[in-house]
Amino acid sequence: MFLDVKTIKDSKHLNSLALAYIGDAVFEIYVRHYLLSKGTIRPNQLHNQAKRFVSAKAQASVLHHFYSQEIFSEEEQGVLRRGRNAKSGTIPKNTNVQTYRYSTSFEALIGYLYLEKKHERLEELIQQSFEFVDGEKEGLS
Repeated sequence: MFLDVKTIKDSKHLNSLALAYIGDAVFEIYVRHYLLSKGTIRPNQLHNQAKRFVSAKAQASVLHHFYSQEIFSEEEQGVLRRGRNAKSGTIPKNTNVQTYRYSTSFEALIGYLYLEKKHERLEELIQQSFEFVDGEKEGLS
């Protein structure tokens, strides 16, 4: 499912917000593909289902879950720290600043793994995030 795009040199040194920018887009594509594979067809359903995965609250929740599992390498922890500490200059509308920062951290890691072509690890974390979000939904039902 990967695009054949030009390698971005020095992706390890990109600004965390740039990593989050690409990570947001990559994660969105995976979420959309996942929802379509589950048979969700109506646009309104797709949008509502996607919010469960791509909202700042959902991404921060996934990240906290991953932290509790202690699944990150030192390298990934560094990316997450940089993402969490990045100052975007914007004020989040539908969430608090802390949740927004954790969400940005999650997106930065996704972007980093994508740009570093660590596709196996990227897909592993995305799959685990889907399982976690779906599991939370089932727990609430």
